[in-house]
Amino acid sequence: MSAADARHFRLSPSRRFALLLVVAHAAAGGALIAVAPDAVLAWGLAALLGLLGIAAARDRALLRGTAAIRGFALEDPERMTLELAHGRRLRARVGARRWVSARIVILTLALPRRRTLLVTGDMLAPEAFRRLRLWALWGQLPGVASMPREPAST
Repeated sequence: MSAADARHFRLSPSRRFALLLVVAHAAAGGALIAVAPDAVLAWGLAALLGLLGIAAARDRALLRGTAAIRGFALEDPERMTLELAHGRRLRARVGARRWVSARIVILTLALPRRRTLLVTGDMLAPEAFRRLRLWALWGQLPGVASMPREPAST
């Protein structure tokens, strides 16, 4: 793999993340219905929360929105180029606040307006997700280790 290929990441839609977004919004709507004194208003707001969950899942998890990030290329520890769904490319500064776990990477981006890039493990191939996690933690991609030398025979 070349250095340019190692720095480029192509995102895939995540059905699990989409389901999680919809369920979280539905749960918030259910909680609102449970505690709101006006049932009609609560049901209306719960329906709006459900629609918001569907819209967020479509845009962020299924990558179908016109401004959805479909891929990105790492430039240095603080910059990346985003590839949007409609073909536009944007350079973004990556904020110092990063959250990395075994299944998710969250990066704050400084564009004309602040945005957050959330990448789940199933949006990338396992090796690509590993590289992204290492870059988010260390600010650089891992190099290829040299082969160990054979011990000198005596």
